[in-house]
Amino acid sequence: MARKINGVLRVCPENPRYFADDSGRAIYLAGSHTWNDFRDRDQGDPPAAFDYPAFLDFQEKFGHNFFRLWAWELPRTYQVEGIVWHCDVFPWPRTGPGLATDGKPRFDLAQMLPGFFTRMRQRVLAAQERGLYVCVMLFDGFGPQFLRRSDDGFPFDGANNINGINCGGPESQSLADPSVTAVQETYVRKVIETVNDLDNVLYEIANEAGAYSTDWQYHYIRFVKRCEAALPKRHPVGMTFQYNGGTKEILFNSPADWISPDGTQGYGHPTDPPAAVGRKVIINDTDHSLYYVGLKEVGEAGQRAWVWKNFMRGNNLAFMDPYLLFWPDRNYPQGHDLDPYWNTMRRSLGYARDFAERIDLTHMKPCDDLASTKYCLANPGKEYLTYVPEGTTVDIDLAAATGHLQVEWFNPTTGTSKTAGRVAGGKIQRFDSPFSPDAVLYLVVG
Repeated sequence: MARKINGVLRVCPENPRYFADDSGRAIYLAGSHTWNDFRDRDQGDPPAAFDYPAFLDFQEKFGHNFFRLWAWELPRTYQVEGIVWHCDVFPWPRTGPGLATDGKPRFDLAQMLPGFFTRMRQRVLAAQERGLYVCVMLFDGFGPQFLRRSDDGFPFDGANNINGINCGGPESQSLADPSVTAVQETYVRKVIETVNDLDNVLYEIANEAGAYSTDWQYHYIRFVKRCEAALPKRHPVGMTFQYNGGTKEILFNSPADWISPDGTQGYGHPTDPPAAVGRKVIINDTDHSLYYVGLKEVGEAGQRAWVWKNFMRGNNLAFMDPYLLFWPDRNYPQGHDLDPYWNTMRRSLGYARDFAERIDLTHMKPCDDLASTKYCLANPGKEYLTYVPEGTTVDIDLAAATGHLQVEWFNPTTGTSKTAGRVAGGKIQRFDSPFSPDAVLYLVVG
């Protein structure tokens, strides 16, 4: 059963690697997200409606509690083996007069489309009722930067709106044109007003806008915070890696509450991420750190290791899930049946989140020095969770523990557990895993 949402997330004061709810308990975020979970997007024109209730069922089935509600900027794109993709709905009505370059009525950027915001509220609310946190993506940076064409219908192109606004793709995410900024601010303010009273909301400024967008993203992080300062609730605001040309310094120096890094420094593969220290809440998203090509190269064992090593180092997790989208060499669903290849990632996220619910995560921190494998979350003296990526033996330094600890082994391949009695604290203890190729060891005083 899904855990009930208990208030707006805020950076956990006792353990700022994570968010906390109204109870003060640290909340671990882990889940899948997919491209058309908000704006309908496929090869048909109009695109087929996305089965959102089924998507929420999917999240619950795998034990997830977090996903991103995607934004798109271009009504028409050419991506994935040259296939034409159509996208709807947008924040502004297509009133005309005249036709945009995609053959549909031009946008009126001076108006808001009520149905867009009604859909947003309904989807976030439906997720809240299922105990799911939703990251509302405000802008798409990838399309304007890489997918612009003369027939894409991009709303800020002068040929596609009736308002005399004419701005290129990347330029629309750079504060270069005050008229564009004014339209965007009106849209963002309306999004905030639409979902501010809901507890399960996070914001992301843009997905994969390039390094040119730094000032623009910083502006909108602060803008969201200013708008919410006058409203009843304040939600976390995030900034994800700028593709291309971004740096982690830009993320860590930002006014964002949470960030998603790229694949360098161990966030991708080979997986050995630095321990989170709480400077920002980190949500490591495969979309930025370990693209599907890398996920397939490392195989299912590497995918499990990516999840568990990041978990032990204090990182929240997200999987760019192809879900039911057919994509050659990436995803082969059969109608409404998922491609089972990706179930390893999906299950691993759920298993990690289950452990995060069981342990006292609020008081757990990465303690590499306590385990011979170097992957250990611990509240020294009370609770230890260790990943054993390979081999059958691990040494745990239990010097801080008095009395005895209960021993439990977890098999991350099958999802099964095995208790193994109790062990004395006060010294280094050696444990032999009953599972292979990898395992998780849980020790708790009691």
